[in-house]
Amino acid sequence: MALSPYILNIMPNTLQASSGRNPFVVAIAYDGLCTFEFGVAVEVFGLSRPEMGPDWYRFAVAGIDDGEMRATGGVRFVVDGGLELLSEADTIIVPGWRGVETPVPDDLCDALNKAHDRGARILSICSGVFVLAAAGLLSGKRATTHWRYTETLKLRYPDILVTPDVLYVDEGNVLTSAGSAAGLDLCLHLIRRDFGTAAANTVARRLVVPPHRDGGQAQFIAQAVPKPHESSRLGPLLDHMRAHLGGDHSVEALAMRAGMSTRTFLRRFEAATGVTPARWLLAERLSRARDLLETSNVSVETVAEIAGFGTTATLRHHFRKHLSTTPAAYKEAFGKRHDKAKDRATRTQKSPAKPGFLDNIFQQEA
Repeated sequence: MALSPYILNIMPNTLQASSGRNPFVVAIAYDGLCTFEFGVAVEVFGLSRPEMGPDWYRFAVAGIDDGEMRATGGVRFVVDGGLELLSEADTIIVPGWRGVETPVPDDLCDALNKAHDRGARILSICSGVFVLAAAGLLSGKRATTHWRYTETLKLRYPDILVTPDVLYVDEGNVLTSAGSAAGLDLCLHLIRRDFGTAAANTVARRLVVPPHRDGGQAQFIAQAVPKPHESSRLGPLLDHMRAHLGGDHSVEALAMRAGMSTRTFLRRFEAATGVTPARWLLAERLSRARDLLETSNVSVETVAEIAGFGTTATLRHHFRKHLSTTPAAYKEAFGKRHDKAKDRATRTQKSPAKPGFLDNIFQQEA
C-alpha cells in the first residue's frame, strides 16, 4: 500500500555507508547563474565544517557553459569542472534556472538522467525545477517551485503533480523546493536524512535559521494546506485533531464539529488534504511520535500515549509498517543523548496520568 502524502520514509545515508567515503555534492553553474540559490548550496555543503567530523560532504561546482560565466549581479566565476563531474556525484543541486522560458541543454538533461539512473539524488531550488522537468525526472511525481511559477509548471508539464503550498517535496532521489530561501529548508532536510537531527540542528544554528520553519506552509513533507474558503471550518478542526491526537475522531463526530454532513465533510476533507481523515490522523500521530523520539527524553511508552497510539504495541506496528523501523531504533538513531540514570529514574516513577495531562503537554508545546 502506498504511503499517504504526509508520510516520508526514513532514508539513511546509504550512499556514504556503501561507498566508504564522504558524500560528493555537485552544484551546477551556468552563465546567468541565480546567485542566491547557488549561494545556498555553497553555504550548506561547500563550507569547511570541522565540527561535523571527518565524514562530512565533499563539494564541487560543475559548469555547463563554455567560456567565461557570470552570475546575477555581475559576479564572474570559475568552476571545478564540467558535466563529467555529475558522473561522480552522490547528490546534484540545480539552482534556480536562468529563465523558465529558456531551453535546457540536451547534454545537461542526458547527464542528469544518467546520474539518476545510477542512484544519485537530484535536488532543485526554486525555478531549477524546470531543469528536472525538462529532463523527465518529475513525470508522475510530486514537485514544487516558487509560487510565481507553479501555474506555468502545471501547464507545461501536466504529468507532474505540482504541490504549490509547501516549502519542499521529497520524492526519494528527486527533491524540489519552493522559492529561494526554501532551498535552505530543503538542504537542511537532506542533512537530517544523511546525518540525523543533531547535525541538521548544528548547521541551522551556524546559519542562524530554524531547523524547521513553522507557518502556513507544510514542513518536512508535502502536506496540503486547506483551500481558503474551507479554512474557517477545516483549519480549526485540524488544529483540534492535532491537539487531541488520542481522541476517538469518528467521521460523524468530525463532520458535526465542522458543521457538515458526513458525505460533504469527507469530500471536502479529502479535497483539501488529499487523504481520508483516518490517514491524516495516522500521519499526524506518526509525526508527533517522531518529534518526541528525536527531541525529548521521555520513554517509548509515554511517546505512544502522547502521540495518540495508546499502546507501545500499536506504535511499534505503525513504525514498522510505515517507517520500516522500530521506535527504539529510531530514537537511537535520531534522538538526543541524555543521562541514562535520569532516564531509569523516570521509568521507575510511573504515576497515573492526571486529568488534562495530555492537554497540558500540547499547550506547553504550542
